Amino acid sequence: MNRVLVAGIGNVFLGDDGFGVEVVRRMDPMAVPASVRVADYGIRGVHLAYELLGGAYDTLIMVDAVEIDGPPGTVAVLEIDDEPVPETSPPVNGHGMHPQAVLDLLARLGGRVPRVLLVGCRPQTIDEVMGLSEPVAAAVEGAVAAVTALACDEAHRRADPPADPEADPAADPAADPAADRERADA
Repeated sequence: MNRVLVAGIGNVFLGDDGFGVEVVRRMDPMAVPASVRVADYGIRGVHLAYELLGGAYDTLIMVDAVEIDGPPGTVAVLEIDDEPVPETSPPVNGHGMHPQAVLDLLARLGGRVPRVLLVGCRPQTIDEVMGLSEPVAAAVEGAVAAVTALACDEAHRRADPPADPEADPAADPAADPAADRERADA
């Protein structure tokens, strides 16, 4: 079973930026397999990068307010490619790290996560105000259900087999001595 970290990201003092925090706060830990950890990282992006540095997770699902297409409250799941870290990165700001900044820091520290997904919601307002705007608040319950289902799917996801069996001899059943014994016993 894959190890999955669901990380709520955002600042609850900046309106809709608290979306990720609210989603993970409402998730039922009993609704996901034991291999899934759900955590509120809030503005602690540096802490998240160091948590990932240990290599304990196969999949990271970040939940955050992000600028995506559509009206405020639009939710989308994005797969984050393993892109090279820019030569010159902005300085680390422990109180304002967006998802890509967390991944860039992780890479600079020598770590990586094999699979990264981002469940993002388009914000209406990122102002100094407590609470989510009406359209973002309305999207939270659907996002909770989507993130829960995604975490369950990722926990049970199998690694994709190589397209070319010659590229991975272990993928060829003929190369398996145990399979040879089973065929001989039959």
